[in-house]
Amino acid sequence: MRYSASHKQETREKLLDSSAALAKKEGFSSVGVDGLMKAIGLSGGAFYSHFSSKDELFSSIVERELSHSLERLNGSGAQSRERLDRCLKLYLSLAHVEQVEAGCALPSLGAEIARSDAAVRQQAQDWICKLQAGWAETLGSDSLAWAVLSQCVGALVVARMMVDPQIQAQVLSSSQEVLSQQMAGL
Repeated sequence: MRYSASHKQETREKLLDSSAALAKKEGFSSVGVDGLMKAIGLSGGAFYSHFSSKDELFSSIVERELSHSLERLNGSGAQSRERLDRCLKLYLSLAHVEQVEAGCALPSLGAEIARSDAAVRQQAQDWICKLQAGWAETLGSDSLAWAVLSQCVGALVVARMMVDPQIQAQVLSSSQEVLSQQMAGL
């Protein structure tokens, strides 16, 4: 059976989508190649026609997810304070806590990125620095942009660790309140 010229690219995109969702939900290292391929209805052997290794897939996931985060949270550069405020409210929401596979990769994959090789960490650093630079331009402060970024990721990690939805909401609302106060002081 012959496949269309775009079939390989479409399969690669499905694999990236599915693998990113699984990695964010279950952890990348805990899912094997066979499991990743089974999720899109293919055998494990087909994996290597798309990626040379699982590490290459992880690198592709990191780049893709962080570029999507940059688009969602920063747009194409500087943005208005109102847009940043809306982004922070969406980021620090119970929906984001509950929908791990559809959310930001940093809270769920950050530890795995930190344990990755220097190339993956550099790739993540490049994307994170682009996001920070856009926020710094909007906020007029490099240090506040780093603080906002760190507070958001950390708050989401802590909220996801909690079992009680009321405590999760308290973690998120407290972080939102502190960030609002910090940003209002500019």
